[in-house]
Amino acid sequence: MSRTPRSSIASTIADQTISNGISTKLSRELAAYLLAEGRTSELDPLMRDIQGLWAEQGYIDATAISTHPLDNEAKKRIRQTVAENYPKAKKIVISEQRDPDVIAGVRIELSDRQLDVSIATKLNKFKQLTTGKD
Repeated sequence: MSRTPRSSIASTIADQTISNGISTKLSRELAAYLLAEGRTSELDPLMRDIQGLWAEQGYIDATAISTHPLDNEAKKRIRQTVAENYPKAKKIVISEQRDPDVIAGVRIELSDRQLDVSIATKLNKFKQLTTGKD
């Protein structure tokens, strides 16, 4: 029996979830399927595939990673930044995630790119410019 291609799985899930996102039940079913098939390493790429298919339909799922909870103004700026990068977006959903390594700012992860506007990244770029080292 042949394996179902990841692209087929992503397409099926994207079609079922484009309106309301992925439910807890579907998440559990997907996890069980990947576990049973020995394909758990495909979870992250599969989710990126699904997000990419959503983006093609104008549904943008962005993860905002910061040290502290985001206030409404920060969420508004993130939404504007995402809208600038996806001008055909019909709906933008921002999910928050905490990471103590993100210093004063936010990293925005999308299906096909990452926008890093944290102080740590700005400091690293400054260091590279001034010393020529990473």
